[in-house]
Amino acid sequence: MKKEESLLGQSEQCECRCIHQERVQAAREHALPLRENEQLADLFKAMGDPNRLRILRALDREEMCVCDLAMFVGVSESAVSHQLRQLRQQQLVTNRREGPILYYRLNDNHVSALIHLALEHLREEI
Repeated sequence: MKKEESLLGQSEQCECRCIHQERVQAAREHALPLRENEQLADLFKAMGDPNRLRILRALDREEMCVCDLAMFVGVSESAVSHQLRQLRQQQLVTNRREGPILYYRLNDNHVSALIHLALEHLREEI
């Protein structure tokens, strides 16, 4: 193990063992119910795939059909359909049919806000 890795691991731990009961209790009171915590984790997992995130960013501008999204992402229509199915299950996207074409769009403004907030955080100067 490199010296920097060793120091990094040490810097993320307390140097002594000391439990602050009031802080632990406050964290427990503020904690999400287990089911809601799992749902939130699943939401972030869905957004955590690079291709799904590219799809979400494209849909942040305007609705698109599977064919257009496949061309944009550079994968098959089948692969995009699979990704869209996962995004739809997490209620991140929705669709509408216009004749033979199925158009996808972000489900609501919260999805866009999540992406923009994450980008804002990512782009902050440290």
